[in-house]
Amino acid sequence: MGTPIFTCNCSTSLTLICLALFVPGNIIGSGIFVSPKGVLENASSVGLALIVWIITGVITAIGALCYAELGVTIPKSGGDYSYVKDIFGGLAGFLRLWIAVLVIYPTNQAVIALTFSNYVLQPLFPTCFPPENGLRLLAGLCLLLLTWVNCASVRWATRVQDMFTGGKLLALILIIIMGIVQICKGMSEYYWLEPANAFEPFQDYDVGLIALAFLQGSFAYGGWNFLNYVTEELVDPYVNLPRAIFISIPLVTFVYVFANIAYVTAMSPQELLASNAVAVTFGEKLLGVMSWIMPISVALSTFGGVNGSLFTSSRLFFAGAREGHLPRLLAMIHVRRCTPIPALLFTCISTLLMLCTSDMYTLINYVGFINYLFYGVTVAGQIVLRIKQPDMHRPIKISLVWPVIYLLFWAFLLIFSLYSEPVVCGIGLAIMLTGVPVYFLGVYWDNKPQCFNTFVDKITCLGQKFCVVVYPAEEEKNEDCCGEEMEMKTETAPLSGADEGETSKSADY
Repeated sequence: MGTPIFTCNCSTSLTLICLALFVPGNIIGSGIFVSPKGVLENASSVGLALIVWIITGVITAIGALCYAELGVTIPKSGGDYSYVKDIFGGLAGFLRLWIAVLVIYPTNQAVIALTFSNYVLQPLFPTCFPPENGLRLLAGLCLLLLTWVNCASVRWATRVQDMFTGGKLLALILIIIMGIVQICKGMSEYYWLEPANAFEPFQDYDVGLIALAFLQGSFAYGGWNFLNYVTEELVDPYVNLPRAIFISIPLVTFVYVFANIAYVTAMSPQELLASNAVAVTFGEKLLGVMSWIMPISVALSTFGGVNGSLFTSSRLFFAGAREGHLPRLLAMIHVRRCTPIPALLFTCISTLLMLCTSDMYTLINYVGFINYLFYGVTVAGQIVLRIKQPDMHRPIKISLVWPVIYLLFWAFLLIFSLYSEPVVCGIGLAIMLTGVPVYFLGVYWDNKPQCFNTFVDKITCLGQKFCVVVYPAEEEKNEDCCGEEMEMKTETAPLSGADEGETSKSADY
């Protein structure tokens, strides 16, 4: 398979302040509007739920520090896929890519799209939950519309992102301010925050459910590993990258904890658990005639989140195709629009399949388990690399205490999550293991029959003609697999970004 080269003439230097503000913008998304219910439901009390949010923030910061060392030690695009592949070999890297393509990206996008449809439809069904078919239909329409936008123009996609980013900020600012106002009113408004009441369980504590609470909370922190993608654009990265972690992750944790405190000043745990759109219920209780602001703000935020997730998925496709782990077609972009149409269509179809269920919390457990599985493998790789290559140049070098702490938490989370949700987690593991025969047949096996190679070339050629796509390259002319020359502009390329659905300001291909 060929080795395409993505090029971009963008040149941007990010200061510490810029990165410290930009990273929270990538992490904070739809998770804070959907995860509070899942965290509280599994934590069994308000007090423990708040502790879960705080500990998840601490573990996220530790994971980000571990990834920072790996990111400057192995400076490759593709993030943890590249690290796992280089440290543990091609099969492990392929399985990370396989599960990301088939599970992580589609499930994340499905959850965000379902959150969007929940917040749009909930005000129309004030006395009951919206119909499941309606939720899935609206989520599917949202996904199809934004896939078309991303296929049509990079500029349109970035403008959609810019326009809808303000929605989450407005909603969160309103929630936190109203929560502070409620606390200032007096004791009756913070009944559930008093220690005697905060730890009063509404169901028996269960260690397996607590593990699931951490999985639900971790979904809201998705995107923390985006820090590795901007190292080359950061001023004095070896000093400013750890500083950015110590500023941005605590800032996100502060916002999340105070948003949850605000929720329980207006709602009892039972009211919060009875709501499928907690911000809507919060707005109805405190904003009166202005309560419509909340569902609109969250809908705008989640609409932008779906767009951002579609917009950034092509980076992983490119990294995998460059290593020969994915079909070449998935790394190609349109000859004039410079949009990754095959990758977008594949992601759209796989996400639509995820919408066969409208249970967001099952989907979050599903994707959270798989995500944490490979986060742990990647951090374990940091220790393996220290042992195998102790003299390797490491511009950032942290104490091994931090990856050990992360791995202990990781082991607790995976073991008890599997115990609590054996079917959901087992399906994720089974899908991952289906990648083993695919790897040996599609990647490891070099001497494939000529008829197989001819068939793959014809499919690639057909896909190129249908989507009008080629490999990006430094040259202005590119020859596709059909032997035809196609002109292509290389001034614009899809941008990079985070897991949860936000985007970076410059391309790094």
